[in-house]
Amino acid sequence: MTIKELELQLLALTPTEKAQIIQLLTQNLANTWQGISKTPGVCGGDACIRNTRIPVWLLVNFRRLGMNESRLLDNYPTLTATDLANAWAYAAAFPDEIEIAIRENDED
Repeated sequence: MTIKELELQLLALTPTEKAQIIQLLTQNLANTWQGISKTPGVCGGDACIRNTRIPVWLLVNFRRLGMNESRLLDNYPTLTATDLANAWAYAAAFPDEIEIAIRENDED
């Protein structure tokens, strides 16, 4: 398939189909983020630090409550500074996802 053929197919999509494609691409990007994993059935499928059950939203929430990175690393000894950098970058890229997760978990 050429780029021109693909462009014609994309232009022929309905707004609903375009929204579905954007959602699918966003989910795939979120599932392959460096140092972050999303696994169905683990922490409700929330984005977590690789090979842990530490959700990104939890770290973001602790940070908002005033916990600095040094204290986060002390409280979570399996985390590295790179893990935190990945979490902050992920949260910046997907702010709506993080906000929803924080809100849902505050309600529990």
